[in-house]
Amino acid sequence: MLTMQTVKVLYFASLRELLGVAESSIDLKDASDAASVWKAINPSIDLPDASLVAINQSYASLDAVVQPGDEVAFFPPVTGG
Repeated sequence: MLTMQTVKVLYFASLRELLGVAESSIDLKDASDAASVWKAINPSIDLPDASLVAINQSYASLDAVVQPGDEVAFFPPVTGG
């Protein structure tokens, strides 16, 4: 029997403004990667280059595995001066 579990997805700063939401969720039946989670929730919006991702409050790469039940956070590219 297939069981799905929700992945909580958080958006920060300009990504939150771009999407108009602070968080969303997706049901995964199998592991995926962070980039695929973004694309599944936001199919018409490309993740900006150099954006950061955290999985369960630890920075990760976009190809890092996301398991059902994880929390994924997306951060816009960091700029400084």
